Amino acid sequence: MQEMGASGFIVLLLVSCFFSKSRGAVVPALIMFGDSIVDVGNNNNLFSIVKSNFPPYGRDFINHRPTGRFCNGKLAVDFSAEYLGFSSYPPAFLSREASNEDLLIGANFASASSGYYDATSVPFGAISLTRQLSYYRTYQNRVTTMIGKEKARVLFSKAIHILSAGSSDFLQNYYLNPLLNIIYTPDQFSDILMRSYSNFIQNLYELGARRIGVISLPPMGCLPAAIILFGSKNTSCVERLNNDAVMFNTKLENTTQILMNRHSGLKLVAFDAYQPLLDIITNPYDNGFFETKRACCGTGTVETSFLCNSLSKGTCSNATGYVFWDGFHPTEAVNELLAGELLGQGISLIS
Repeated sequence: MQEMGASGFIVLLLVSCFFSKSRGAVVPALIMFGDSIVDVGNNNNLFSIVKSNFPPYGRDFINHRPTGRFCNGKLAVDFSAEYLGFSSYPPAFLSREASNEDLLIGANFASASSGYYDATSVPFGAISLTRQLSYYRTYQNRVTTMIGKEKARVLFSKAIHILSAGSSDFLQNYYLNPLLNIIYTPDQFSDILMRSYSNFIQNLYELGARRIGVISLPPMGCLPAAIILFGSKNTSCVERLNNDAVMFNTKLENTTQILMNRHSGLKLVAFDAYQPLLDIITNPYDNGFFETKRACCGTGTVETSFLCNSLSKGTCSNATGYVFWDGFHPTEAVNELLAGELLGQGISLIS
């Protein structure tokens, strides 16, 4: 069993104190936007080439069934929901579970292969952030109808909203698209993404959201698929991609601070997912892992979505020692560690 960092453990103790006093969830609802890092199944019923609602995805999840999560088990946001006292997870908004009272604990609008740049989602049939925001407005109307305008206003303002985006913009668009990478430098492209990020937060604020967390880019150059697609013949992390991620994350932190200063009453946190994941990759044995380069699914290189299936040869029998489940996504064991670390960074969102 992997060990949680000291900061994450301390925060869990603090959250437990909140939980024992409130005898329920620390916050009224969790709202999720973004990409496959937080998608719990919205792509399942879309005409999309990016899905994960089939084995071996979900083999270690509840009832050992695939749900549309890009993981062998739980996502970091699933663990976060548990840590915050929720007895169930906010449903994918496009799923059958997203009805009536189930929506009162929140909803998940995320869609694998979406990004800050709306055009990123188009080739993959994913739901753009602009459309996710439209679905959120529909969600607000439904909740308001159920519990009334004032109670709904309080729910939206006290709910934690989580946004994860950016990886697809680079790995599935910018690096592969000469119409972008010839015209824009990574720095210039990041500025374009920052404008989209600012507009998204502005829209959420106008809709009553006051507690928002945004997840940074991971060390993109260390993802197994990225090493194969963008690296040299060795298995080292692609330094160029990691440098772009660090540059983007610096802009994200600066933009987040500007937005906080601009909007009264807004609690906005930029979660650093880069360093905790890089620490696990750099020091795997200290964290209970033995495989950092090869993913569990198939050959452990590029297999993701339909390429990671029940016929994939070479899939590991036990993913707990692996950092990556497929070519782009962490295992449940890593997600558990990341959830603890991110919760520590976001304590201001629940205080």
